[in-house]
Amino acid sequence: MKSLIDKSFTQLTSYCESEDFKGWDPFDGLTSRFFQAIPFVRTNKFCRLAWIQFFKRSPVNFRRLFLVKKQHNSKGLALFIIAYCNMYEKTGEAAILAKINTLCDRLIRSKCQNYAESCWGYYFDWQARAFFQPAYTPTVVATSFGAEALYRAFRITGNDKYKEEVISAAGFVANRLNRTYDNDGDLSFSYSPLDKTAVFNASLLGARLLAQAHYLSENAGYSALARQAVSFACKYQQADGAWAYGTLPFHSWIDNFHTGFNLEAISDYQRYTGDLSFSEPIRKGLDYYIRNFFTAEGIPKYYNTKMFPIDVHATAQLIVTLSKLEQLDEHRAVADNVLKWTIEHMQDKKGYFYYQKNKNLTNKIAYMRWSQAWMMYGFSYYK
Repeated sequence: MKSLIDKSFTQLTSYCESEDFKGWDPFDGLTSRFFQAIPFVRTNKFCRLAWIQFFKRSPVNFRRLFLVKKQHNSKGLALFIIAYCNMYEKTGEAAILAKINTLCDRLIRSKCQNYAESCWGYYFDWQARAFFQPAYTPTVVATSFGAEALYRAFRITGNDKYKEEVISAAGFVANRLNRTYDNDGDLSFSYSPLDKTAVFNASLLGARLLAQAHYLSENAGYSALARQAVSFACKYQQADGAWAYGTLPFHSWIDNFHTGFNLEAISDYQRYTGDLSFSEPIRKGLDYYIRNFFTAEGIPKYYNTKMFPIDVHATAQLIVTLSKLEQLDEHRAVADNVLKWTIEHMQDKKGYFYYQKNKNLTNKIAYMRWSQAWMMYGFSYYK
């Protein structure tokens, strides 16, 4: 197993470095210069949604044909930085440290403009059913991962610039995001400044960032806000340990990697604040996660009730979740089984990982953020 994982990780790392960490994204369809040249279509909600879904779901990559170029993705950069931080902590290699600093500089330059606080978004317009986000709209998810990467880099390098960026990003969560309150005064942070949705994994990642900033700055206000967000999400945990994606009727599904996000973020909150009040939701959630999302053959299911599409993202998040919860040794057999299946069925001979497998076909497009960055990130926690 070790030789299989070592070979797979080496091939993946070589591929990502050879591409300079640039690539396509499942949701980048609206950057198409062809699409942008059609006035009515580019401004119509349903056209935008259909165009994105066409690119996301098609197993044939039409991006070159429709003039979509490869780019750096801020969240992808963050994942690569964390992966290299994990690698550096194990090897101490100067070449890896140089990559960390280079990628951190690139990540900082990619911050969203017109905000006093540090924050990150995606380089593409994004149309969801609930709302539309123009390119470079900051989101709590991208900002949380950006801050996590810079926090890890600060711990290694001692560069105060990275620390300042983390604390500034916490200000974005505290000051710019909309809030949904429950009757007890607990809250959920919105996905971005432009919407008012209550999505559990997004809000919890915001709570993690606030807890990190509290740890770095001893800002009691940040820890209090973080606790309110964690408490809000835990009240929505179902009796069997599951979480729906969010509070809206069309956010009622239960999926694999967002469950992992929830568990990781709550665990990190406890680590940074010392508040262990939510250990039982973590225990219940982890039990549900392991029992419902991974088959005996090692296949990572997408949803709790159905397998397809099999997504490489779920494999990566499994390793991260188990590592963050200090349960990797306890569930090593599950982790090994899932990694082995994923390597054998979803890694190309060129080193990159495919996006998704459905019942009758495999989408083999090499998405940099969604697939490669996540698998490199996941591997780094395993190793």
